[in-house]
Amino acid sequence: MPFGRYQGRRLIDLPEPYVVWFKEKGFPKGRLGMLLATLYEIKANGLEPLLAGFRDPSDPLYRNVDPRTFREGDR
Repeated sequence: MPFGRYQGRRLIDLPEPYVVWFKEKGFPKGRLGMLLATLYEIKANGLEPLLAGFRDPSDPLYRNVDPRTFREGDR
């Protein structure tokens, strides 16, 4: 995130209420807005495990989620 309270965090690591706040107030223009809107859809539909394979396993924020075990309706 390039600005604000969560500056320096990866977008996927933003708390869901913060992303929902952006949805209600309006996403910024440009690429960041598009990414935040996409992130909103991912988080709102519980699809975060699909992105687990893109995380660096040495990252302390890594969540040990195997995307192959994801089932529809999982959160």
